[in-house]
Amino acid sequence: MSQNIEPKADLTKIAKQTMLEKHLLSDFSPDVEREVNQLQKPAQPTSPFVKDKRDLLWFSIDNDDSRDLDQLTYAEQLENQEFKIYIAVADVDSLVKKGSAIDRHAQQNTTSVYTPTKIFSMLPEQLSTNLTSLNEHQDRLAVVVEVHVKADGALGAYNLYSAYVHNHAKLAYNSVSAWLEGTGIMPERITQQPGLEEQIRLQDRIAQLLKYYRHEQGALTLQTIEPHAIIEDQQIVDLKIIMKNRARDLIEDFMIAANTATARFLKSHQLPSLRRIVRTPKRWDRIVEIAQTLGEQLPPEPDAKALDRFLIKQRVLDPLHFPDLSLTIIKLLGNGEYIVEYPGDAPIGHFSLAVKDYIHSTAPNRRYPDLITQRLIKAALENQPAPYTPRELETLAYQCTLKEDEAEKVERKLQKCAAIALLASKMYHNFDAIVTGASAKGTWVRILHPPVNGKLVQGAEHVDVGDQIRVKLIHIDIEKGFIDFARI
Repeated sequence: MSQNIEPKADLTKIAKQTMLEKHLLSDFSPDVEREVNQLQKPAQPTSPFVKDKRDLLWFSIDNDDSRDLDQLTYAEQLENQEFKIYIAVADVDSLVKKGSAIDRHAQQNTTSVYTPTKIFSMLPEQLSTNLTSLNEHQDRLAVVVEVHVKADGALGAYNLYSAYVHNHAKLAYNSVSAWLEGTGIMPERITQQPGLEEQIRLQDRIAQLLKYYRHEQGALTLQTIEPHAIIEDQQIVDLKIIMKNRARDLIEDFMIAANTATARFLKSHQLPSLRRIVRTPKRWDRIVEIAQTLGEQLPPEPDAKALDRFLIKQRVLDPLHFPDLSLTIIKLLGNGEYIVEYPGDAPIGHFSLAVKDYIHSTAPNRRYPDLITQRLIKAALENQPAPYTPRELETLAYQCTLKEDEAEKVERKLQKCAAIALLASKMYHNFDAIVTGASAKGTWVRILHPPVNGKLVQGAEHVDVGDQIRVKLIHIDIEKGFIDFARI
């Protein structure tokens, strides 16, 4: 059995070829480059309706190496233990006009594609990391979402408007989280900005309230393992696990609030919207079976609250294997998708988040659905007709779902390619594994150390998602991204 295990394979070249196979663009056309070269500076306020909010203590928290900053946050404490949160989202539409060459490229890919050695940005970097990025110490146009948070964490009144904002500090998830959790020192940027410590602690308190309320409604407690390749001289030297932490949760909870308020805003203006949904799971019976093997009883019909109680209990009982259980549940819940919701439609909602009104709106530099939503918001704010016809939106919803799935396949393959470089010395070794997928197309498993997914090509009979088995590594091919196991 041939084994292409050359660890010095060009992962960027493999990524480009894989994107081509998935009908994704890996390079920008000359037309896009010409349009970008004509953009010399960030968009400036030209409308009297743009509010000046630069005096608020806005800041960003993102990955250590992130350069495309899509959102800033701010918060205020009100009376009666209530709060107001502000989420500023980069106004990408101000420079990326509908129908332009830049927009057509973004519409083709619909998302940025993240591979170990290269990020294939949805928008040219001159935009996404500069002119439309909410960069530190820079003034930028944004769409601001204000949301009233009640004392129990429920969302109240909301308001959306265009504003001019200023990022006072660029912070990173890991260092902020370590400080909040008491395992690290306060990041230097926080010490340098008066009032920032109090602002972050206030936002952390609000995020805990938001999370608690959502889980009371049935939002699921899930924790997956995300491997991140460590690159030196364009070669893979290690796989590092990205874990959820306090700072990531803070931003996630604020963004969920912003996305919910935005969906309600468009509905209140009688506009169609591109909703992000996760349907009621079709494989609930398998989720019930898995719970039974762990000594728990779930209702025969889908019940998000009961499932979350089960997950919380398992996280306490077996934290080591909880990411594996989370991955299993995510697979059985099914993929998210984009649909068009029209005024008057009964919302399908997002089963995992336990929200009925949900939309993607907070990352327009790297997700096309968010840019579509931003254009709909601005049309409502300016009392203009919707910039898309119903037929256009239906086509775009299908396109965004399809291309997002294809982009994820590219990312998974390149993660595998990165892992193969590390597995080259482990041929015919045995591993503990969990079954993550089982269908007519094949059976898939994930080994624990290193955290790698592969295909079970021998011994796949009578196994199902969630089963824990022992496997042997029998074949790898870095060019094709193949990692094959046999069941022991």
